[in-house]
Amino acid sequence: MLVSAEEMLKKAKAGKYAVGQFNINNLEWTKSILLTAQELNSPVILGVSEGAGKYMTGYKTVAAMVDAMVDSLGITVPVALHLDHGSYEGALACIEAGFSSIMFDGSHYPIEENVEKTKELVAICKEKGLSLEAEVGSIGGEEDGVIGAGECADPNECKAVADLGVTMLAAGIGNIHGKYPDNWAGLSFETLDAIQQQTGDMPLVLHGGTGIPEDMIKKAISLGVAKINVNTECQLSFADATRKYIEAGKDLEGKGFDPRKLLAPGAEAIKATVKEKMELFGSVGKA
Repeated sequence: MLVSAEEMLKKAKAGKYAVGQFNINNLEWTKSILLTAQELNSPVILGVSEGAGKYMTGYKTVAAMVDAMVDSLGITVPVALHLDHGSYEGALACIEAGFSSIMFDGSHYPIEENVEKTKELVAICKEKGLSLEAEVGSIGGEEDGVIGAGECADPNECKAVADLGVTMLAAGIGNIHGKYPDNWAGLSFETLDAIQQQTGDMPLVLHGGTGIPEDMIKKAISLGVAKINVNTECQLSFADATRKYIEAGKDLEGKGFDPRKLLAPGAEAIKATVKEKMELFGSVGKA
């Protein structure tokens, strides 16, 4: 059974650890992440971008697949199915489709419009028992066509959105999606600390978890980050393992490729990546 992310993130914030959000793109990714979470007794959030939702033929298909897989695999740890960087329309569609958690990314709107749209979604999510993530200050890099330079959020604007009653807040602190460039200045802990002071017990979210040094990850958690998103690292590990399998020339003769064998190395690579991140975030054994 899918659950809201609210309870797992409250526990994470209080316990000074973070729950990992790992984005899914197909059945193999989903299965690998769920099995690893169960093995490590860790709560987990499955993220779905709007692009991935379309690729998997729609949000209803995704919700049905994940819900059935949780049941079929005997998964007992808390699992939230979460829309990642959703538009207002995408958020409504995922609520209708059966997602248990929603992110509305209104960071590209003027703060007044961001507040207005977020407030509407807060009311809907509270009525249905879903968790809601909002964003202030766009995250750098590109996510489904939305490009940000990694600016730092205004702590006062963060408070304005947090006070609406959202479950968690993603605030830009210099983090970016994708690979970090060599000249990246690092996370702004001064900004993160100021946001923490303004938002109190609210769990904070760190997007762009791939490539951030371990010491920065741990410091961010100590300053109120309770959810960390990982996508690029899973993509890279999956692609690299699959490429090596193909280059090794395995299973190329006879009947040709067995898709289950072809995807197996990538699936194992994702398991290893998820395990490494859960251990770093401190969520192992916290289900």
